[in-house]
Amino acid sequence: MKNIKSMKIDLHCHSYHSDGLLTPQELLARAHNMQVDVLALTDHDTVAGIQPLIEEQQKYKRSLEIISGVEISTSWHSFDIHIIGLKVDHHNQTFLQRLQQQTQRREIRAQKIDSKLAKAGVHGILEVAKELAGVGQITRAHFARAMVKQQVVSDNEAAFKKYLGKGKKAHVKPEWITMQEAIAWIHDAGGRAVLAHPGHYDMTSKWLRRLVAEFSQAGGDGIEANHPHLAPAKRAIIEELSIEHGLLASSGSDFHFPSRWTELGKNLKMSDKLTPVWHDWQPITN
Repeated sequence: MKNIKSMKIDLHCHSYHSDGLLTPQELLARAHNMQVDVLALTDHDTVAGIQPLIEEQQKYKRSLEIISGVEISTSWHSFDIHIIGLKVDHHNQTFLQRLQQQTQRREIRAQKIDSKLAKAGVHGILEVAKELAGVGQITRAHFARAMVKQQVVSDNEAAFKKYLGKGKKAHVKPEWITMQEAIAWIHDAGGRAVLAHPGHYDMTSKWLRRLVAEFSQAGGDGIEANHPHLAPAKRAIIEELSIEHGLLASSGSDFHFPSRWTELGKNLKMSDKLTPVWHDWQPITN
């Protein structure tokens, strides 16, 4: 059995059940190829991919521990803040019913986005976006891909810059649950609540400090202290805040699909000053 310090532990990734491109089976195969030892699937507002992932792992001789996870969308002041739930009970009926409310909110938002696009002269995007989403939760990423497919824009970034981003023609402010509610949902499902990619929110250091403080006060358990493309200065602030508020430290690639920007299990080591969210988890078994 590996020493836990030498393990590749990735606690944030997505499948096609939300805005990732790979099936759970394809995702697992890639995780094995990248020598990942512990993997949390954290699709947006759904746990639909967890059981297929667990069942697929039974076909492998190589050990890889599956952590049941989710990434819940919340509203905090004017920001969309994501809270990851780790080791949630993905069979918990109350939790599943609560996540279904998020799915309904996504559907309402999608309809509103489509209406705004139509007013801007862009028609028929919702249908294409739903085709691209398939079994997954519909997200703005699906709208962007649909607009590229329909040759409305050249790439996903252009879709957000012209239409989908905050303040743009087809932006719709989401009506997500509060951060406190998401933390309570995760705890009620037996999981730990982790503040996702704090270095990627478009906010000042002052607002980041306030966010982490209120997350901790609301009962949050951990913070992603390491995630892709995190600037050293921002990493130092997050490490400081983790220690200041007694938050456990998590790390994840936020992998969505193969690209040169992110990869499962890559560059996810954390400072020895921090207490990992997995510090009291049982040794890996298969």
